[in-house]
Amino acid sequence: MNKKTVKDIDLKGKKVFVRCDFNVPMDKEQNITDNTRIVAAIPTIKYLLEQNCKIILASHLGRPKGEVKPEFSLKPVAKELSKILGKEVIMASDVIGQDAKVKAENLQEGQIMLLENVRFHKEETDNESEFAKQLASMAEVFVNDAFGTAHRAHASTTGIADYLPGVAGFLIEKELKVLGNAINNPERPFMAILGGAKVSDKIGVIDSLLEKVNTLMIGGGMAYTFFKAQGYNVGNSICEIDKVDLAIKAMEKAKERGVKLLLPIDTKIGKEFKPDTESKTVGWTEIPDEWEGFDIGQKTIEMFAEELRNAKTVIWNGPLGLFEFDQFAIGTNEIAKVLAELDATTIIGGGDSGAAVEKAGLSDKMTHISTGGGASLEFLEGKKLPGIECLLDS
Repeated sequence: MNKKTVKDIDLKGKKVFVRCDFNVPMDKEQNITDNTRIVAAIPTIKYLLEQNCKIILASHLGRPKGEVKPEFSLKPVAKELSKILGKEVIMASDVIGQDAKVKAENLQEGQIMLLENVRFHKEETDNESEFAKQLASMAEVFVNDAFGTAHRAHASTTGIADYLPGVAGFLIEKELKVLGNAINNPERPFMAILGGAKVSDKIGVIDSLLEKVNTLMIGGGMAYTFFKAQGYNVGNSICEIDKVDLAIKAMEKAKERGVKLLLPIDTKIGKEFKPDTESKTVGWTEIPDEWEGFDIGQKTIEMFAEELRNAKTVIWNGPLGLFEFDQFAIGTNEIAKVLAELDATTIIGGGDSGAAVEKAGLSDKMTHISTGGGASLEFLEGKKLPGIECLLDS
């Protein structure tokens, strides 16, 4: 962590623009169904309150694609924040319009305001400098605490740092510390579990992890590309034919580096993509033509579990099956239970794997659940994250 944080500069009484990640799931009535990301921002907000700052919070929600869409309003977030903090969070009705600017101008020490969804402007995702300048004009300091968008160069995550001194909030500091230690200085045996649908999303990560781990386990949809690479039939399973050569290269690299690469030895297959489809478990070389692989089988669960019991550091990114359907969530849930019982550092890489662990009710048993799926992947890959690169060096 070679970047300055909120503790490294004098913020007393200053007007501070904080980029948070309040991209929370909501139901059709706009009730927040999981407030984890809001809760994650609280330590930084409370610290700023202790410094008597005037606080301007900003975030995106969903993908409104540059249009004002009421279903993507941050009003429910302001309500939830007010409830958690026990004090009013003033809601601006726009982002850089008259309402936001007047309210920002009139903010008193210890007051908090939330801007409307920054993605209601396409200039946000285009990282348009005039838009970033308008955001910056409301404050004196920029704090980035949105790890979930740190891999995106947007106006409110990087552009604004051209006009204001930028530092990290506590959430970003924690993410970088935990992920950085795991990658650069892990207690061994160091193991990684990769799932999710596509090899293409994770090729860089596979390559990077093969340089560092003792064991790499692969499940989820991406396993079928590895099956195909070995010449086996995968039926209707998700499979990236154009990535077969990358799977072959990964297997060769694992062999060269002495990394144990574990692929599923059995798979639970279904007739159709629906929750109550007919299903059965078969060996990984025996998937029939009309069937589709949706989960790892019991023998694979046992193999992975046995290996994991020796681990001292584990990173897991991506579910091991179609965990949204209960009958195909067994592999993911069972492995989550194994991790929950380990005497080891267990890091869940956000996104779907975070949601799966949450759904299994095991979040509090993990060392760390990252708030950024894409950002944690790019960090594990060794890429520079623009939302962090733009902050002041310590």
